[in-house]
Amino acid sequence: MTSPYTTLSSRIAYENRWTRVREDQIRHADGSPGLYGVVERSDFVVIAPWHQGRLTLVEQYRYPVRARIWEFPMGMWEQAPGTDPAVLAAAELKEETGLIAGRMIYAGEMFQGPGYCNQRGHVFLATDLIQGETDREASEQDMICQDFSLAAFEAMIRDGTVKEAMTIAAFGLLRVKGLI
Repeated sequence: MTSPYTTLSSRIAYENRWTRVREDQIRHADGSPGLYGVVERSDFVVIAPWHQGRLTLVEQYRYPVRARIWEFPMGMWEQAPGTDPAVLAAAELKEETGLIAGRMIYAGEMFQGPGYCNQRGHVFLATDLIQGETDREASEQDMICQDFSLAAFEAMIRDGTVKEAMTIAAFGLLRVKGLI
């Protein structure tokens, strides 16, 4: 696909272990100048653990929004970009919930925020689950893991208890594909 933009220059404005912010000077198709700030992040996975008509969610304190948030298990490996999403999904599921999936169904991909970010998410449905031990990172020390019926989860979306966009989008994808 040809881009309607011409990149004139590019510089890294900020970088840490997880995120890089790039600033691109561009030219629009009509010749006018423009500027894009692009957040670069590794691919991530979102896993919907589904067993006996129930979904497993995790709740943790999310520093940027200063609130505890209910969401599906998810994550990325900034230290190993390009990891097979299925491998990453199995590892993140075990790390955050202790669950081991006998079956991992790939539902599709989505972009986290394509207007400003290149991060791609891969959505999985985890079934045939066995409970094991968690192996959480330091930032996940306060994480709570809990199962919810499908009706309770949908009510949590409706009443605003679940606010995390990737969880809601992943659930929508799984529902329209008839996987849940």
